[in-house]
Amino acid sequence: MTTARDGKVVLEVKNLHTYFFNRWGTVKAVDGISFTLREGETLGIVGESGCGKTMTSLSLLRLHPKPASRIIEGEVILDGEDILRRPERDMREIRGHKISMILQDPQTSLNPVYTIGNQLVETLGLKKGSHGNLKNEAEKSLRKVRVAAPERRLEDFPHQMSGGMKQRVVGAIAMACEPMVIIADEPTTALDVTIQLQYLRLLKDIQAETGLSIIFITHDFGIVARMCDRVAVMYAGRFVEEGSVRDIFNNPSHPYTEALIGSVPKVEERVERLYQIEGQPPALYDLPVGCRFESRCRYAKSKCAEEYPPYFEVNEHHKAACWRLDPSWETLPSSSK
Repeated sequence: MTTARDGKVVLEVKNLHTYFFNRWGTVKAVDGISFTLREGETLGIVGESGCGKTMTSLSLLRLHPKPASRIIEGEVILDGEDILRRPERDMREIRGHKISMILQDPQTSLNPVYTIGNQLVETLGLKKGSHGNLKNEAEKSLRKVRVAAPERRLEDFPHQMSGGMKQRVVGAIAMACEPMVIIADEPTTALDVTIQLQYLRLLKDIQAETGLSIIFITHDFGIVARMCDRVAVMYAGRFVEEGSVRDIFNNPSHPYTEALIGSVPKVEERVERLYQIEGQPPALYDLPVGCRFESRCRYAKSKCAEEYPPYFEVNEHHKAACWRLDPSWETLPSSSK
């Protein structure tokens, strides 16, 4: 049976660094991210607020805030070409056509003074080789995301639609030019639970029909379990663990991953107080030399504060950056804290 793991690589990110420069110093929002994405695969990027998830996605599209931030180094190889080497004028051709993004708040993604039809037709008009009536193509785009009576909805303004319907329209705009990769940045945050489930099913159906590759950015492990093939856990600008969904849930190998999963309430357990991760993540402008989770980690030893850990292989498709996986861990001196 063919799986997403067997598909061709459509996106490869190598050693991506995106830094902000301000009065506090250099803020290392994305600090050496590398991953691959295959055709028809869904990669989940998980982490708490401020860890660099959204800045990673904006960097892939070269939409990071300028001039406050810059991509210092790295490669973003999309369909065999490093798009970071392309001039800015060429990015208009790449965005939407090869890679697109669904933002978490549809209310701010849609222009309130234009109809849905206007906004879809504008997107479709950018598609090279588009023939025939763009309005008909706009109807097809809405139909693809299961919007009822699409011919009537084209005349609506965003304020006339519910949150779930607006998010479907945002998805239709993102997928109108049939990109290879969609970045979904917490697209269900503004939706209630029942509408969330419908929207996630819709994305999976479209992916099955088109072979679309998805990067799903979230902090919700329930969504990860339902949507993703692989997971990258992000903390303080770096990936600390990567693996299949099964590996991450059954054998979390980084203390931060373990703590995140432990923070998810379990229906079958009755507890007086929900588990929480003690402490705060480090400031991205004043990062420690060692492991960035060391100050919050119950397993930490002296070496954790002295040197950032490399990736250790848990198995062929699962790796984590934690000194606990070093064969010499048991012989290392304890932390003085």
